[in-house]
Amino acid sequence: MNLDELRKKIDETDRNIVKLIAERIRTAGEIGAIKKGERKQIEDPAREKLVLKHISDIAHEERLNPDDVTRIYRQIMSMAKNFQGTIVAFQGEPGAYSEEAAYNYFSPSVSIKPCETLAVVFKTVETGQAESGIIPIENSLEGSVGQSYDQLLETSLTVRGETELRVVHCLIAHPGVKLESIKRVYSHPQALGQCQAFLRHLNCELIPAYDTAGSVKMIKEKGYTDSAAIAGARAAEIYGMQILAKEIEDNAGNFTRFLIISKQPAPPSGRDKTSIVFSVKHKPGALFDFLKIMTSSNLNMTKIESRPTRQKPWNYNMFLDFEGHRDDEAVRKTLAELEDNALFLKILGSYPRMN
Repeated sequence: MNLDELRKKIDETDRNIVKLIAERIRTAGEIGAIKKGERKQIEDPAREKLVLKHISDIAHEERLNPDDVTRIYRQIMSMAKNFQGTIVAFQGEPGAYSEEAAYNYFSPSVSIKPCETLAVVFKTVETGQAESGIIPIENSLEGSVGQSYDQLLETSLTVRGETELRVVHCLIAHPGVKLESIKRVYSHPQALGQCQAFLRHLNCELIPAYDTAGSVKMIKEKGYTDSAAIAGARAAEIYGMQILAKEIEDNAGNFTRFLIISKQPAPPSGRDKTSIVFSVKHKPGALFDFLKIMTSSNLNMTKIESRPTRQKPWNYNMFLDFEGHRDDEAVRKTLAELEDNALFLKILGSYPRMN
């Protein structure tokens, strides 16, 4: 074959590839329609993992780099999810860290729905306006997000996934503004608290706001040229603002863990975590007896903490995470025994664990 013939062959191959991608996405759309009709979760991380493993094996057989081919297929799958109509709700404005975490967990092309509060995120998923929601549950420096735990206690939704995000704070202002002209800094209280050393040297008035990216949007819309906001770099890009300083957080080990909430539970993946909330009788040894059941069942607890019940002063609910899926036989038996020894027990969800 000469050069022109080979190029024609490539053109024809490209045409076939695009047609096959289109066929795959249409088929995914049909699957999505069936799932919606059966009220099943469109997002299926366990299935995606199997597909990518299959693709990686084929790439290896064809002497292609499996990582390169997997990256291509992740993008194809991302297009398919968008076609299926997957919508993810998050708290904050476009550019918020929760939005970034959603893109990282689902895909860069997933449809997102900003919500003003965490309560609205839950309601949006509960009413079917979004298939999933993503909520911050704890920060490695600031600790747990109490509002998220309180909402989980009340909702009928289930936790079906988790992810984490390295939080990199930036000081953001209008283009052309100098650092020395900044007199006020707006941001979410946690973001302000995580940048204390930098802000102390800046010697500005600190003004709490409901959202990091929302603070950037606000100073943009109001035209504040003597003010700045703390948010992620993407917020500066979205609102056409300038980054005055990067990585201004006090600690580089600043991570936020997020939970994925949905109406549909996650199937077992073989590497799962289960989250529960419970309360025990107010008597000596009650909590010890409860946890002893966990220990004797050889289930590894990864986290436990208390939250006020908000019904009676100094009464607490306990939130606990442990390894295993609620459908595992050992976990199922243990949960039944725990329920018999608790005043109240609710399974928040079983889901693939990060590590």
